[in-house]
Amino acid sequence: MKIGILGAGNIANVLAKTMIKMKDVELHAVASRDLDKAKDFASNYKIAKAYGSYEELAKDPDVELIYIATPHSHHFEHMTLCINNGKNVLCEKSFTLNAEEAKKIKDLCDEKKVYVAEAIWTRYMPSRSIINQLLSSGIIGKVTFATANLSYDIDGNERIINPALAGGALLDVGVYGINFFLMHLGKEIDKIESSVQMTDTGVDAQESITFFYKDGTMAVTTHSIYGRSDRHGVFVGDKGYIVVDNINNPLVIEVFDTNDKKIKRIRVPKQISGYEYEIKEAIDCIKSNSYESVSMPLSESIFVMKIMDSIRKQWNMVYPKEM
Repeated sequence: MKIGILGAGNIANVLAKTMIKMKDVELHAVASRDLDKAKDFASNYKIAKAYGSYEELAKDPDVELIYIATPHSHHFEHMTLCINNGKNVLCEKSFTLNAEEAKKIKDLCDEKKVYVAEAIWTRYMPSRSIINQLLSSGIIGKVTFATANLSYDIDGNERIINPALAGGALLDVGVYGINFFLMHLGKEIDKIESSVQMTDTGVDAQESITFFYKDGTMAVTTHSIYGRSDRHGVFVGDKGYIVVDNINNPLVIEVFDTNDKKIKRIRVPKQISGYEYEIKEAIDCIKSNSYESVSMPLSESIFVMKIMDSIRKQWNMVYPKEM
């Protein structure tokens, strides 16, 4: 399948390195607002076409799937462009600015009959089913409490601190903690509470978000843009606990009993980068004329955006594009 990348930043480079190692994938085109940047990118990865506008990529008749790798603030605009030109789309997380934009994308996708999915890689990884199988096996008994954290030293990045680019910890790293709980604990949430520390620029820098589930389970996720955390996820049950090494890209999953004795250790399967799973699923769906992701259907993306909308409402945080 011939794939194009819209955007030529850091994520685009990881994608390109992944795709050139995949079977049945041809990285056919790349687009940037800067033609020289697109040409350099294409040269580095031996890509056939380089475009100096996103419109040219969207109109390329040979491109079958476009990966959108631009800031959150522009996802809606760029997805709309691609979908209106009949292109299948994988869009970087967070899917949109808010749930309203996500709903509009779903409506447009249904109308144009193209595949559109959020490229949040943890939803597609084998680790998802490994963790869920452990939880459902009863190896740690009934889960009553869970924690997750994801923090990086990224406050020097303009994309992160600029409100106009939908910056902040929530949409960039917080989305992983939220998805971690939804994937493994479900969606039957009674209420959500949060605390936040804002930057001088007006976006969230650090936060703690607590999910209170209807079955009594409590789950707390924390995020920051000021330093690298251990990125662990922990599930606590009445018979033991599970520790996931790196909720952003699980490497090892360990199970302990109530005496802290390690009773199981699972390494996830070897991978190229982790991005290959979402690309492969997109290709499989498109080839079978299915317009909905199995791992991350648009209804789930809308649900996640609703949660983040509600959290931002608690903080009175509004992006400039929403004003």
